[in-house]
Amino acid sequence: MGITATGAANRFGLGARPGELQQIGNDPRGWLLGQLGPAPAIAAYEGLPGSADYLRDLFDYQRQRRQRRARMEAGATNVPRGGEGRRALLQGLQRELVLRQGVATSTATSFRERLVRFWSNHFAISVDKFQAALFAAPMEREAIRPNVTGRFADMLLAVERHPGMLIYLDNQKSIGPESRAAERGRRRATGNAGAPKRGLNENLAREIMELHTLGVNGGYTQADVIEFARAITGWGVAHPGERGGGSGAFVFRPGTHEPGSRRVLGKTFAQSGEQQGVAILHMLALHPATANHLSLQLARHFVADEPPPALVARMARTYLDTGGELAAVYRTLIQDDAAWAPPARKFKNPDDFAVSALRATGLDDPASLGLSLQLQSQLGRPVFQPRSPAGFGDTAADWGGPDALFKRVQAAQALADRLPDMQGSTPLALAQAALGPTLDAQTATALRRAESVQQGVALLLASPVFQWRA
Repeated sequence: MGITATGAANRFGLGARPGELQQIGNDPRGWLLGQLGPAPAIAAYEGLPGSADYLRDLFDYQRQRRQRRARMEAGATNVPRGGEGRRALLQGLQRELVLRQGVATSTATSFRERLVRFWSNHFAISVDKFQAALFAAPMEREAIRPNVTGRFADMLLAVERHPGMLIYLDNQKSIGPESRAAERGRRRATGNAGAPKRGLNENLAREIMELHTLGVNGGYTQADVIEFARAITGWGVAHPGERGGGSGAFVFRPGTHEPGSRRVLGKTFAQSGEQQGVAILHMLALHPATANHLSLQLARHFVADEPPPALVARMARTYLDTGGELAAVYRTLIQDDAAWAPPARKFKNPDDFAVSALRATGLDDPASLGLSLQLQSQLGRPVFQPRSPAGFGDTAADWGGPDALFKRVQAAQALADRLPDMQGSTPLALAQAALGPTLDAQTATALRRAESVQQGVALLLASPVFQWRA
């Protein structure tokens, strides 16, 4: 099909809104490239609490839980139930999810928005771990969104020092075995066999290497993981009254940092304190294995489950030549004819399906946005809940089973039932606006024969052609 407005909006963007294909016109590459400038302000997010605010709320909740537990253990009666505080915290998350869905539905720069969502899944944290639940959406706002067209090293550092990632992967609990804090702990433990033991935690270091940078076959060893974990001891979250940096919630504690130099991937890092971990992150960000790993993931997301190796290699070369400038890598992707070739298409995951359905139909009221989030969960992709640091899968095999397709039919009907009177528009007109020349004759005929607007829109959203980003 070649380089078309439909490909730009649906393969690279989040799905065409009515009139958008005409706006893209005859310059689909230019439309995409025009979205790679500095991060614009998002009005919907103005005034939302930051991570430092959510962190204070979390500490308040934990303090109240401790007080409640102490009263119960002391035999107090009429102790209030504790579920209200937890629900109040999670209401903040739900508010952010609806706003986020609304941004994706209404944005005129959907390629940029898709990039934000790609990197959020790349740096996945899962809200089923309650302590991290408050920070998934703020991490996207504070660490990923501002850096999505900048240097990968900057995004990497912002993410790994964000309280969401530090809490999710337990690095705030990590203590260097020879640190001052560990020595104090050993002295306190003398003669106290029941004293809690805290030590080195390798979770964050391992996932940075395996998932965020080098990739599982990136050439690192377990010894590299341990050394890196020692380098980032002391990286934690600010306690009440403690001044944090970055998002206002990160803090470096020298007393828990493992002293001495570290050797990672054959290179010695003699930097002291926080800068030791920063230096290793910078090295990982510019490593050839990272260039290959990120380029493959980007090409897999935007082009095909098995992207052309030559395209991946060209993207990786651009990455290394520019020092990890992400906008340059995206340009290489967009300007390569292989990214637009007819075999290149992607099966929509539940997030793609829900957002493109909202954009195609113009459903953007809060109730419809909330319904779409529920439907995504029913389709197997609850927002920010992959249940693994590896994030959600990104191939057709992850989302295309028979049961999943039946559930999409049900989801299509649920969304179509939300439609008001369309004032003269028809399901066929919506389909043409959303799909352009990819709309096939069989689907068009079915839409013409629909007995109602709702039935026709449900047929459109459930149709085979709508399930693909092509």
